[in-house]
Order: sequence, then C-alpha cells, then structure tokens
Amino acid sequence: MTTRKKWKILKAKWNNIRMNITLLFIKIILAVLFICCLLDWDYEYYQLVRFLGMVGFGLLAYNDYETNKTWFIIWFSSAILINPIFKIALGRELWNMIDIIWAILLVVSVFKTQKLKN
Repeated sequence: MTTRKKWKILKAKWNNIRMNITLLFIKIILAVLFICCLLDWDYEYYQLVRFLGMVGFGLLAYNDYETNKTWFIIWFSSAILINPIFKIALGRELWNMIDIIWAILLVVSVFKTQKLKN
C-alpha cells in the first residue's frame, strides 16, 4: 500500500472520529438545554432552545438519513415540532414532558451508537 493510500485512509478515519465527537457534543448540549427548560426562564431562552433544537435535530436527521431510518424519523419529526417559525402551542406541561422525552432519547441514542461502533 502506498503512502498516499495510507494517508487517505488515516484522513477518512480522522474525519469520522471528528464527526462522531461533534454529534456527541450536539446530543449532550441539546439534552442539557431540554432539561434546563424545566426551570423557569425568560421567553428568550425558550426561543433560543427552539432555534438550537431545530438546527441540532436537523443535523442529527441529516447524519442518520442513510444509516438509521428510525432515528432519522425521530430527529426529523422533532425538528419540525420544535421549529421557531411555525410554532405549535402545546402548553407548558406538555412541552415539559416532550423536553424530558427528548433528553432521554438523546442520551439513549448516545449509548446506542456507541454500542453499535464497539
């Protein structure tokens, strides 16, 4: 195997590791944001969470589009539900339950993807 081929393989592995770390970071940050939604914040915080959640879920859906259709559907529907443009009024109690479900799903997805890679 030539040095050029070895370098390409090493570069591909490094990019894969970077992507996995980025996705792990997104999942942890989103889970923390959703848990913090259970506290009493100003309305601007919830707007920020809606925007970051839509972007984060969109990235997760994009990543899982070809590899895992179940997670893709979960992330894509979550991005639609949380979008800040066309708001869905569900009431504080229901949003709190959804926030908890999302936090649990994000943590579960971290451990499921880690188990699949080992």
